[in-house]
Amino acid sequence: MNKSKLLLLVVVAALVAAFFVFDLGRYLSLDFFKSQQAAIDTYYQSHPWQTAGAFFVIYVLVTALSLPGAALMTLIAGALFGLATGAVIVSFASSLGATLAFLASRFLLRDSVQAKFGDKLKAINAGVEKEGGFYLFTLRLVPAFPFFVINLVMGLTPIKTWTFYWVSQLGMLAGTLVFVNAGTELAKIDSLKGILSPGLLISFALLGIFPLIAKKVVDGAKARKVYAKWKPPAKYDRNMVVIGAGSAGLVTSYIAAAVKAKVTLVEKHQMGGDCLNTGCVPSKALIRSAKLLNHMQRSKEFGIASASAQWDFAEVMERVQKVVKDIEPHDSVERYTSLGVECVAGTANIRTPWEVEITRADGGKQTLTTRNIVIAAGARPFVPPIPGLAEVGPLTSDNVWNLRKLPKRLVVLGGGPIGSELTQCFARFGSEVTQVEMLPRIMIREDPEVSAMVQKKFEAEGVKVLTNHKAKAVVVEGGDKFLVVENNGNESRIAFDEILCAVGRVANLKGYGLEELGIPATRVVDTNEYLETIYPNIFACGDVAGPYQFTHTAAHMAWYAAVNALFGRFKKFRVDYSVVPWATFTDPEVARVGLNEQEAKEKGIAHDVHVYGIDDLDRAIADGEPHGFVKVITPKGSDKILGATIVGEHAGDLLVEFVAAMKHGFGLEGILSTIHTYPTLGEANKFAAGVYKRSTATVGKLDFARAFNDWTRGEGSLGTVIGKALAISGNKTPAYPKAEHH
Repeated sequence: MNKSKLLLLVVVAALVAAFFVFDLGRYLSLDFFKSQQAAIDTYYQSHPWQTAGAFFVIYVLVTALSLPGAALMTLIAGALFGLATGAVIVSFASSLGATLAFLASRFLLRDSVQAKFGDKLKAINAGVEKEGGFYLFTLRLVPAFPFFVINLVMGLTPIKTWTFYWVSQLGMLAGTLVFVNAGTELAKIDSLKGILSPGLLISFALLGIFPLIAKKVVDGAKARKVYAKWKPPAKYDRNMVVIGAGSAGLVTSYIAAAVKAKVTLVEKHQMGGDCLNTGCVPSKALIRSAKLLNHMQRSKEFGIASASAQWDFAEVMERVQKVVKDIEPHDSVERYTSLGVECVAGTANIRTPWEVEITRADGGKQTLTTRNIVIAAGARPFVPPIPGLAEVGPLTSDNVWNLRKLPKRLVVLGGGPIGSELTQCFARFGSEVTQVEMLPRIMIREDPEVSAMVQKKFEAEGVKVLTNHKAKAVVVEGGDKFLVVENNGNESRIAFDEILCAVGRVANLKGYGLEELGIPATRVVDTNEYLETIYPNIFACGDVAGPYQFTHTAAHMAWYAAVNALFGRFKKFRVDYSVVPWATFTDPEVARVGLNEQEAKEKGIAHDVHVYGIDDLDRAIADGEPHGFVKVITPKGSDKILGATIVGEHAGDLLVEFVAAMKHGFGLEGILSTIHTYPTLGEANKFAAGVYKRSTATVGKLDFARAFNDWTRGEGSLGTVIGKALAISGNKTPAYPKAEHH
């Protein structure tokens, strides 16, 4: 640090220290002002300019040094100088003081902060350089952050000093007027009764509603800016046009039609989207057939000496398609047309924020004007750019359903939910499956013992699971296909007949007008908490918007998109992601909601873990599926549920009780006190709650219970009972070993 910076730092530190050491803050209190109000008023009447000047200088110093008291001084300005004069003094003094604090922060800190964190601040710096004035105006108009914090933080950015000053002057003016006006009323208070004066109540009411008014002003300004180059139509053909007829698009359209909005749903491929045609429905149908074969192979476990099946893989895959066809009417054009939705087969292109051009399947075109647009374009499987992979025609979750011949040797790239489900399916049908995962374990988002349990099951069924293996290339030699993988610097080859890519999904961001309208979209379409894009009337939901790519979250988001689009001018709703469940339909099935143990540790959350082993459950034993567990995470010493993981038969179904508990705020005590049907798998949840309850029992409590019961039988004394009762609070030793609930 150079001498000039050091000198400034010393001066600022000395002034701030003096303020607190000499308790100068007492002069910036309401009590002091009221006690001296008459004298100050008299001096002001005799020396108006000196009083105003001194007040101005003190205000500048207080704000420049980021000292407490600026808000009270603003009220005092109204009481002392009146609305007009007080507003002028405060407006200029606050802006000047803020600018001095801004310059001090820039001079002392910006270079070191940018040098240390410059790479992480690139996006922020770019945004400030482009629209720093608007960002600052928003912060000044809607005081989301303390006044002094804005001054200091903005000093670290590239915003120009003059821009900072005039935007602060303008942005703080409305708030200054409200505060100074409140101060004019404070001057009239002579007793507690004065607090109830209508003028003062109105002034503080204005303070309360000011942020709401300011936000409306900011939103209006942003809207005018983003819509500046577009001309809205005189009238609208539709209330809403929805692009994409997957889960998100269907639910959005359904809700719009249910409230009698005029809505058009555009789909270029198949109604029902990925879930119906290539995702949830076909995969679960395939899993069911594979599980039936597995049960036959396990027939001896059920007292049946042998069981066999004659089957053909092509017929299995035809059965999968039949299941899709049976469910298809739920998502059909006919059904949604009957609900009041206009369904159009074709490609949509957003031309302006209020116009969508539709190219129909027959080549015809039409342009619809619409109040709102909802983008629900979904996602697609990601095929990694591995050399040679594209040339061998890899399978994905989109096209694997076209198979009619079982691959003898199958490589599955990816250890996530889709890769794991299909790995087990094809292994159960008889393929030699090798699952390749570059991370240390499959199902990396789950706790380690969950991954280990699933991997052990896979390996028992003949799957070769290769973790810590990175796919490097695909080569073809003499008609044989090989995947080249690397593990700890060593390369090896895996022969295959088919290779399935299940390494994630990417949002569909091209081909319908995002680029032309300048709507930001990186990994997904960028939206705010209301699912609005930069255009307040264009929304995005489902897989194309994230952050969760599940059918049920897409439907959940769709409600918010529809309601905010149609009624957002009156009331907007932030999307609630607080309780999001999911399941992986392997065997054993894995389901989770909220935090798991590894996440709680990573986030440093003090927690307890309560585990009930399903191998102890009567129904699981009777069904021949005594495996898995229920694991519940709670805060230390509380029954509140932070998260739950279930591994075992029908885990996804069992999870619902924990989802409801987390959503509606009841804990493990509530689950424990609920009657669960016997014998069912659902009892596992109650027994997990029982594990928590056992963990709350201490040696002291049980000693008291023993003494009390002895006394009721006439074998002990009342004094002993009282003594044990008094000792309970001091004895926190668990009555049962921790291993029983962890």
